[in-house]
Amino acid sequence: MFGRRTSSGSTAVSVSTDPDKPGGKGRATPTRKEAEAARLQRLTPPKGRKELAARQREQTKASRAQTRAALESGDDRYLPARDRGPVKRYVRDYVDSRRTVGQYLLPAFFVIFILASLARDIAAYSSFAWLLVVALMVTDAVRLSRGAKAGIRERFPEADTKGITMYAVMRGWQMRRLRLPKPQVPYGAKI
Repeated sequence: MFGRRTSSGSTAVSVSTDPDKPGGKGRATPTRKEAEAARLQRLTPPKGRKELAARQREQTKASRAQTRAALESGDDRYLPARDRGPVKRYVRDYVDSRRTVGQYLLPAFFVIFILASLARDIAAYSSFAWLLVVALMVTDAVRLSRGAKAGIRERFPEADTKGITMYAVMRGWQMRRLRLPKPQVPYGAKI
């Protein structure tokens, strides 16, 4: 009666629950019963210190679950502040699309350590191998930071690049499957 009419004459109006679709709110509409229960819970003050602490624990738990899900999916709305924004997303994608020395760092150190402890002949060369790996890491860090900053200047000319070097380097030094937020692009992807 008071709704918008569609071309077929019915009054039903559909709202998209797809967050990527314009006009969608990103979630399903709660039922009247759920909405009233949520409203009553918000209006009812806690009866004591224990109930207040329990509510705060529940809110914290829900917030952490949301953040954890965002770290897996890359949803920018619920990411921690250090990972939020289009510039940080670009840096993550830039680093994740390249192979870095840092992601092989742990296996390399493990192999060097084992070889140095097993064979006396190789032990003399182990310190040289450590220095070689560190030099490769520094070279790779310079390559990553310069490339990320050049891309940012090209795509986001007004963006502040403060802290971007450490963000890119620390992400590049992590093993790919342990990075958070999870990599969203494959190796060799065009960014």
